[in-house]
Amino acid sequence: MASHGNKSEEEAAISEAPNTPISTIVIIIAMQTEALPLVNRFQLTEDLDSVFPQGVPWVRYHGVYKDLNINLIWPGKDSTLGVDSVGTISASLVTYASIQALKPDLIINAGTAGGFKAKGAVVGDVFLAADCAFHDRRIPIPVFDMYGVGLRQAHSTPNLVKELNLKVGKLSTGDSLDMSPHDESSITANDATVKDMEGAAVAYVADLLKVPAIFVKAVTDIVDGEKPTAEEFLQNLAAVTAALDNTVTQVIDFINGKCLSEL
Repeated sequence: MASHGNKSEEEAAISEAPNTPISTIVIIIAMQTEALPLVNRFQLTEDLDSVFPQGVPWVRYHGVYKDLNINLIWPGKDSTLGVDSVGTISASLVTYASIQALKPDLIINAGTAGGFKAKGAVVGDVFLAADCAFHDRRIPIPVFDMYGVGLRQAHSTPNLVKELNLKVGKLSTGDSLDMSPHDESSITANDATVKDMEGAAVAYVADLLKVPAIFVKAVTDIVDGEKPTAEEFLQNLAAVTAALDNTVTQVIDFINGKCLSEL
């Protein structure tokens, strides 16, 4: 994964990628509702002898599908409030711990997201993110401002995009479900089609530890539409999760037997 939009670094990384088929995949998913259909689809089992530190709520489901070792990581429920551990902090921690414990060849961050009708998104669309950036880390000091945005490119997947006819757009990440005027300005500057609460954090850790990552995001709500975001998100979550499940399955089927450079 290249950082800060440097194509030459990305192309160099692909050319240096081992010419062996992808074997181990880690799928990072923030919400149980999003995770369970894939757990059932791939007949994964929960790891009761956890590879993670004692006491954390993180859950690993794992199994073998075709020629792939699949690990689906869900950050679990907050131990105090009992809700899904969404957001960038949990996403960063589980990504780091998963890479350390499982040594994946590829990370897939899958989940739901808000979309922008101004960029052509509609509810039910599934996007592959071309790159990820933050919209709520505003540091108005030269160079620190670029660090705050934290732009990272996803692993290049031209063949996957063509074969599955996937939509491609830029992803912007922040720790709030709603969108403040400051966030809106930053999201516009990021040229984002979709916004979520985890992607850029996963991208940061994956880039730090030099593990290729791709981002599959299904649109539950239209951020620049007329409906309240929370209401529209909850209304569409189940149906859009089914679309996400189908697309991730197609992505996994495509990846099976291929090298990173063939994606």
